[in-house]
Amino acid sequence: MDLLEIRQQIDAVDRQLIALFEERMKLCHDVAEYKIETGKKIFDRQREQEKIAAVRQMAGDDFNAMGAQELLELLMSLSRKMQYRMLSEHGTAGKLPFIAVDALDTEHARVVFQGAEGAYSQIATRKFFGEGVNAFHVDTFRDAMRAIEEGSADYAVLPIENSTAGIIRENYELLVEFEHYIVGEITIPIEHCLLVVPGTKEEQIRSIYSHPQSLMQSAQFLNARNWQQISMQNNAFAARKVAEDKDPSQAAIASDLAGQTYGLEVLRRGINQSDTNSTRFIVVTNQKIFCRNASRITVCFEVPHESGSLYHMLSHFIFNHLNLCRIESCPVSERDWEYRFFVDFDGNLADSAVKNAIRGLREETRSLTILGNY
Repeated sequence: MDLLEIRQQIDAVDRQLIALFEERMKLCHDVAEYKIETGKKIFDRQREQEKIAAVRQMAGDDFNAMGAQELLELLMSLSRKMQYRMLSEHGTAGKLPFIAVDALDTEHARVVFQGAEGAYSQIATRKFFGEGVNAFHVDTFRDAMRAIEEGSADYAVLPIENSTAGIIRENYELLVEFEHYIVGEITIPIEHCLLVVPGTKEEQIRSIYSHPQSLMQSAQFLNARNWQQISMQNNAFAARKVAEDKDPSQAAIASDLAGQTYGLEVLRRGINQSDTNSTRFIVVTNQKIFCRNASRITVCFEVPHESGSLYHMLSHFIFNHLNLCRIESCPVSERDWEYRFFVDFDGNLADSAVKNAIRGLREETRSLTILGNY
């Protein structure tokens, strides 16, 4: 046979495949109606594994067995997604335990941030809540989460990602641990300043204090100088130490606000090598709320430790036409070589497509947590 004839035969087989596919989906529709009437769960892992094993046995060789498995897994995945959509249409998909609000109460809020006066977190807090915000600071991210849990603060402002240093993994993990929720975000441009006791000359400096990430982000500037680099928990802590010690041999890398707060002189501005450096901060509360105009959702889930499991979870976003913004993985501390995935995607919890995707994820993941809509 020539190529044209072979292609014609392939086209004929494809027409049969489509007809059989539509017949199968009609039967799956009938199965869904039965499950809706009887309250039976959509996802039946044991039944699917039995089907996969049976189909593999029908194939003529190992290559075709793997291909048949992939084809069947895709067909079953499509069937489940159709059934989840039918649940929503019948009003039996369940409600998400979040309350929509018109806006956050930023005027009367008490807000906590990590660090000290002059920290970038304070800049983010003021930009989000206003200059007159009722805010206080604590030493650690965990302390900030505890403040919300105990009721001494309504919101916490926490860094979650830097454009050059990457994610703040600790804060992802604290979100899961404390069951708090993201209700807002704000991005702050980072301009590191070299801060000194007033009147200090650069040649007098012998040691530099700052957060490890700030030292790394300013490496090009620092490597040209033979200064001892000393890590601090927070940039503002570094500025405070230099101000308290009044030692001209010390300098800090911190924000201009930190310099103003502690009476330090800005010897140089913008010493971080990237002029596009910025940090994204999240606004967190312990209330399950979201603004009606929220447009981004963060979820966290764990999947079975087996081939293809993450692929099948991500297919729920594809099927429901939801755009993924980012995906991060963090090790699960209590289980070696297993991971928890954090996913940001566009959408609102009131959208039917979002509800369908979350229903599917909830059924098929080991665990799913909605971390917020903002």
